[in-house]
Amino acid sequence: MPFTVAISPERTPWNKNYFLQACMLVFFGVFASTLLGTTDLNNWILENTLTFLFLLFLVLTYKRYMFSDLTYLLITVYLSLHVYGSKYTYAENPFGYWLQEVLHTSRNHYDRIVHFSFGFLLAYPMRELFLRWLRYPAIVAWILPIEITLSVSGLYELIEWAVADVFFPAQGDAYLGTQGDIWDAQKDIFLAFSGAILATTIVSIIKKVFKV
Repeated sequence: MPFTVAISPERTPWNKNYFLQACMLVFFGVFASTLLGTTDLNNWILENTLTFLFLLFLVLTYKRYMFSDLTYLLITVYLSLHVYGSKYTYAENPFGYWLQEVLHTSRNHYDRIVHFSFGFLLAYPMRELFLRWLRYPAIVAWILPIEITLSVSGLYELIEWAVADVFFPAQGDAYLGTQGDIWDAQKDIFLAFSGAILATTIVSIIKKVFKV
């Protein structure tokens, strides 16, 4: 069955990896819709610069570092959440406004969702990279995704500030999406960190209970 989510990666050319093709189709459908419907093209480009680089890395390293179907699914979900946020800017995302109205919160929390998802959805792919391809010890493969999530989240906040302040000061507020919260960066970092811890904990429990 071509669309079974495989946990262990197989050496399959991309043009015969039907699950990966399905993930690509879904992502590029979301990607195209956000580009065509964006309300702020400059912000869209800023938000997706790292997305382009990440996709380039996946393409260039596909033959050497081929991931499992589960990892490609998690990456697809995360990138789709991210580019959907860039369509309207995170602070003005319609889904976030809907949640704000339903939950009676004081701000649009879509950015919080994506930052949490960064740790929660990408911790497993990072673990797979360290464990299967770089052959790190199991304990290191568990700890590194959490540490890297914390480090990359902090670095990303610095990059956001630098790019917005130096190159596009007019789009700075939209790009940063602080919504008046002076602790926005710290909360975003904490949520990503928490997501990574939760993901690794869930995977650990599943492996222990089901012996997989």
